[in-house]
Amino acid sequence: MAYTIASNICEGVADCVPACPVACIEQGQGANSKGTIWFKIDASICIDCGVCLEVCPIQGAILPEERPELVI
Repeated sequence: MAYTIASNICEGVADCVPACPVACIEQGQGANSKGTIWFKIDASICIDCGVCLEVCPIQGAILPEERPELVI
């Protein structure tokens, strides 16, 4: 099961992007409800390693489960 970046919690810090060993994180389109860029995880590529969760400084932005309803 893939991890999920909650679009409206993500603040676009992007520490997760270079940390991901399989490059499954990409920028979403447009801005989230806070007006910032956001990132999303391609669940078909994610290997559930948890590195993104470890490096993200935003509490609650990344969840260790697949939650597509939290991605805009």
